[in-house]
Amino acid sequence: MARTIDPIVGTDWLAANLGRKDLTIIDIRWEEEYAAGHIPGAISLPFGLNSAWAVSDDLILELPPDEELFEAFGRCGLTPDSQVVIVGRIEEPPAPPYAVADAVRAAVTLVYAGIENTAVLAGSHPKWEREGRPLSREVPAVVPTEYQANTDRSWWVETAYVEERLGKAVLIDGRDPDYYFGVSYDPLAEMNGHIPTARNLPIVWVWEKDYTYRAVEMIRGMAEGVIGPDRDQEVITYCGAGGYASAWWFLLTQLLGYRNVKIYDGSMEAWVEAGKPVVRYTWTE
Repeated sequence: MARTIDPIVGTDWLAANLGRKDLTIIDIRWEEEYAAGHIPGAISLPFGLNSAWAVSDDLILELPPDEELFEAFGRCGLTPDSQVVIVGRIEEPPAPPYAVADAVRAAVTLVYAGIENTAVLAGSHPKWEREGRPLSREVPAVVPTEYQANTDRSWWVETAYVEERLGKAVLIDGRDPDYYFGVSYDPLAEMNGHIPTARNLPIVWVWEKDYTYRAVEMIRGMAEGVIGPDRDQEVITYCGAGGYASAWWFLLTQLLGYRNVKIYDGSMEAWVEAGKPVVRYTWTE
């Protein structure tokens, strides 16, 4: 199905399309943030480590079972034909931009569940509020649906698959360079370094200081410079626990046209837990 909504939309676009019956705005911020003021018409479905969007047991931020996703999306009144914009939160520096990636992770989860026309709001809720755009405390009435769709988990891969594809697929590490090179300790993976053969493509490079997105041409140049221009080659994205990996999957497939991209959902957390080797760069002073 061809997209009828861009994968990344700005505040101007969203303001011009408020009130459209075929558009659903989902606010994934905390409930108290939503209650204090949200974009008019937005539905609250908070993102957390254990939420409608993710389950966390041995590994954090794993894809929930289909039936749980379908139940949550049905409560939001969604169908596979829905157009959805995800509105997230931002934590101010020096906090890492995990919350920015959460919005993209939510969008990826909707695409997985069959809602292909899903977008993220560039700059998230803070940009909307900073621009003085309207806010509401009214909770919109939602007509629930019996959500059903076909899903394909083949592009959510596990450790054994990644290990078998080393040196065959292009493995992309979306974390900051300090974690990739082992200069800093990754608290999510509890280690220094990266998976053998992986190439570093930090997701933080795609965002401006206000967490809007850099020009498509620049993001394309980053991706092609590290991955290459072949849209049919197999690419596997990973990070610390699956958030940045999902963000790169979204950009590569929905924005840049790569056709064979997979998410290593457990990412470095699962790799280290399985006792697999890591590469660390060493140096002398």
